[in-house]
Amino acid sequence: MTASVEVSAERVLEVLKKVTDPEIDSISIIDLGMVEEVTTEGNNVKIVLLPTFLGCPALEIIKSNTMNAVQDGLPEVEDIKVTFVLHPPWTSDRITEEGHVNLRKFGIAPPPHQIEEDGSWHVDCAYCGSTYVSMENIFGPTACRSILYCKSCKNVFEAMKPVSTLM
Repeated sequence: MTASVEVSAERVLEVLKKVTDPEIDSISIIDLGMVEEVTTEGNNVKIVLLPTFLGCPALEIIKSNTMNAVQDGLPEVEDIKVTFVLHPPWTSDRITEEGHVNLRKFGIAPPPHQIEEDGSWHVDCAYCGSTYVSMENIFGPTACRSILYCKSCKNVFEAMKPVSTLM
């Protein structure tokens, strides 16, 4: 007879570190700050996620990838529920330092930690770190990113837009 292994929130969180953003495969949903809550009751798991942007087209993929990761990583789990909530709202301050590093590895400048009083923001080049950059287009390939140009290394790069409850 084998002893049953009870699922803990800590074990679920370890598994969720392997669930990456479908468009930016260098960053996990943990490091993006999307995981709001993980609860377990026996071998049942409930995961509450925050969407980074309302209407993000990748939410169903993230939900499916989250469920699959838990099923594969913790086969003793009997039931998994994954929901998205809008409160509290996700902000870019939730991105971890490791998330900032991994965004840069992908070629995306992470959102700034500080937004100016007038609502403006500045990011450094994702490739060379130069502050000598210009905004080429506030509208990037997705709603959460803008396109910038580095005048030092001459690269075009994307930057994740800052999102704050203070804006």
